[in-house]
Amino acid sequence: MGRQIIQTNRAPQAIGPYSQAVRAGDTVYLSGQIPLDPETMQLVTGDIEAEIRRVFDNLKAVAEAAGGTLANAVKVNVFLTDLSHFVKVNDIMAIYCTQPYPARAAIGVAQLPRGARVEIECVLYLG
Repeated sequence: MGRQIIQTNRAPQAIGPYSQAVRAGDTVYLSGQIPLDPETMQLVTGDIEAEIRRVFDNLKAVAEAAGGTLANAVKVNVFLTDLSHFVKVNDIMAIYCTQPYPARAAIGVAQLPRGARVEIECVLYLG
């Protein structure tokens, strides 16, 4: 089984030595997304809801480039610098992911790249 690198201009370009996603067989591993605007490569700031939506929009774009959607998500990992924002993540995730919902973990962290307050990664199953 080979691996296929997934790349789209509809999501931010990698800011380090990694790919936006890698497909191995029927499984796609999406790298963590922070609320970077793909056109400007600048963080969306101010409103945490806008930041979370930007992250999910970025993930959605990468999922679509891989030939799937966020409905194919089987595992989601959420990283937050302030766990009080988790209620907003739940509200917004319910818009982007449909039932049956994927497995999920939420982790409180001290810092994220570029000073982001939220980062989300996920795994898709396309089989």
